Amino acid sequence: MSLNVRPVVPSRIGGAHSSSRAPRSVIGGYIALTKPRIIELLLITTVPTMVLAEGAWPSWGLIAVTLIGGSLAAGGANAINMYIDRDIDALMERTKNRPLVTGLISPRNALVFALSLEVAAFVLLWVGANLLSAVLAVSATAFYVFVYSLWLKRTSKQNIVIGGAAGAVPVLVGWAAVTNSLSWSAALLFLLIFLWTPPHFWALAIRHADDYRAAGVPMLPSVVSTADVVASMTRYCVAILVTSMALVPVADLGWIYGITAAVFGLGFLGGTIALGRRPSAGASMRLFSFSITYVSLVFVALTVDVLVA
Repeated sequence: MSLNVRPVVPSRIGGAHSSSRAPRSVIGGYIALTKPRIIELLLITTVPTMVLAEGAWPSWGLIAVTLIGGSLAAGGANAINMYIDRDIDALMERTKNRPLVTGLISPRNALVFALSLEVAAFVLLWVGANLLSAVLAVSATAFYVFVYSLWLKRTSKQNIVIGGAAGAVPVLVGWAAVTNSLSWSAALLFLLIFLWTPPHFWALAIRHADDYRAAGVPMLPSVVSTADVVASMTRYCVAILVTSMALVPVADLGWIYGITAAVFGLGFLGGTIALGRRPSAGASMRLFSFSITYVSLVFVALTVDVLVA
């Protein structure tokens, strides 16, 4: 079963991964380097994790330090990724307006900026929270840069599966910031985001498979059939549902989280199966949007469950 992909229409593709207009100012260019909307998605998981670790609402000061430190670390990682990928970004429709492609910011300045963010993140988290959270944050950057960006992205169709682990680290950072330790609950939250990343990203990559082929990046939808991609996504969605429900007894969560995770987990699974039955560019983007809704509402429900139930 093949997927008939229409030309990219930026105005219809929202979110952090869409084709965007070129920044008009240098400041706007530096902000674009950090991929702020991706940072937003990472932080959605951090505060609820902190609430679960505390068993209540943590201090606003600790929340601020953790969110700012996490944002700096993620922003630095994203900027390094743009530095590394500036050659292939020029070949892809949705990334051709990035500041290193247009020449708005020089590669050297981008790299200095990125490394400065990483240093600031480490210092802030170490001083404002603890050393464990700081080490976790910068280790995620190192993994994202060296394992995903420099190695797997251009060589393996499983790139986002392994490389996506970096995007699951913010929950560990949030937990460590509160407790200065890790736990089985933190491990399950990490696993949940780790498993969520491939079907989330592959839904987008189906829409932009031609872009990845043009750039020579072996993202799964660009090298195998849509049917095979959806089959893999379905397996991940089943694992997501199982992991999210395992968190109920392990973290002693109640019905608010449990019902939300079950309903939206089944919705994610059902949407993925539906994409396999009637694949289209529009359907893949709707599933991509739903995947963001899924992770947002599940973590909101986790917060409410801890604070109310």
